[in-house]
Amino acid sequence: MLLQGKRILLGVTGSIAAYKAAHLTRLLIKEGAEVQVIMTTSALDFITPLSLSTLSKKPVLHSSHNPQTGEWNNHVELGLWADLFLIAPLSANTLAKLATGYCDNLLTATYLSARCPVMVAPAMDLDMYQHPTVKQNLKKVQEYGNILLDAEDGELASGLSGQGRLMEPEQILQNVVELLSTERPLKGKRFLVTAGPTYEAIDPVRFIGNHSSGKMGIAITKALAHQGAEVILVLGPSVLEVQHPLVQTVRVTSANEMYKAAHSHHLQVDACIFAAAVADYRPASVATEKIKKEAGEMNISLKRNIDIAKTLGESKREGQIHVGFALETNDEDSNALVKLKKKYFDLIILNSLNDPGAGFQHDTNKVTLFFRNGDKETFGLLPKTEVAALIVQKIKKLLAL
Repeated sequence: MLLQGKRILLGVTGSIAAYKAAHLTRLLIKEGAEVQVIMTTSALDFITPLSLSTLSKKPVLHSSHNPQTGEWNNHVELGLWADLFLIAPLSANTLAKLATGYCDNLLTATYLSARCPVMVAPAMDLDMYQHPTVKQNLKKVQEYGNILLDAEDGELASGLSGQGRLMEPEQILQNVVELLSTERPLKGKRFLVTAGPTYEAIDPVRFIGNHSSGKMGIAITKALAHQGAEVILVLGPSVLEVQHPLVQTVRVTSANEMYKAAHSHHLQVDACIFAAAVADYRPASVATEKIKKEAGEMNISLKRNIDIAKTLGESKREGQIHVGFALETNDEDSNALVKLKKKYFDLIILNSLNDPGAGFQHDTNKVTLFFRNGDKETFGLLPKTEVAALIVQKIKKLLAL
């Protein structure tokens, strides 16, 4: 158990995502942590204390005193007791209080008294999360030394889609383990990850591209860093980013730029994960000025881009692991097996656009893993964070770790 003997204060605030606190509590307990839950009054509208006290095996605290017994819940002692104060979900209201030092409940009083690390996982609707005051408050709490687990993209309770979803409990657990555990199974190992799309210019305005968001590659990058690995992330055009001291992000636009960046680091890493959706073709010539619309059709001559995974695979050094992805629409297995051999992969991850919830832009994926030794493993629809954890687990075995 990765958190055996660790004491964790779990703060739950008034957000629709509060229901996930039950699953998070269960995960923390399962890893051996001792969990004390503190709720704000508004959180009581979203999840009952009984649920959380049953899972944590401790009475849930939500007031500075118990009106029935007259006992005082000492926020100073709570702050001294914990190895970590984790606030998940963190609402916009409580965020504002943390940023300004406003103290009107047990949770915020404990926060001001805490001498342990504080980790916050915000959750709110899209427009709230994008509001300048919320962004400023998030910046403030980080400047105070708190650890931010940034909200994820996805469908929100309002029906909108965008950033604001609480980080999945499994991913929050990984961050907690990373912070509190002394185990770093990938410490000293270096990885190269490519992620996102590439854009191939037609003129200064237009380009050829695809719908890749980079979510899968970024999830793998985070999973590697969580286990102590140093990661070079070569990221194509994407609104996503990774903020981690072990991750060096190299931003690129075209396939040629991605190849040059990957090639410069290739021989210095222990493993490469080629998760980018690289454009196969680019315009044979790029107009220096915007092409004006004229009558009739316009034809664009295309030329092949370099196959980054295959080219780097040809120069693999002994013991180096290469992992690739295959997004297919037909003859999925056979096409994946051809790529496995042709591109010198040790492992290839197949996903199909025929599977609902898999492929570009989704927060989930359904994958089949093919290994060079002939093994095959199939998994159902899972969050991409869990798929990333599975892939990292398999890479560790390939590296004999």
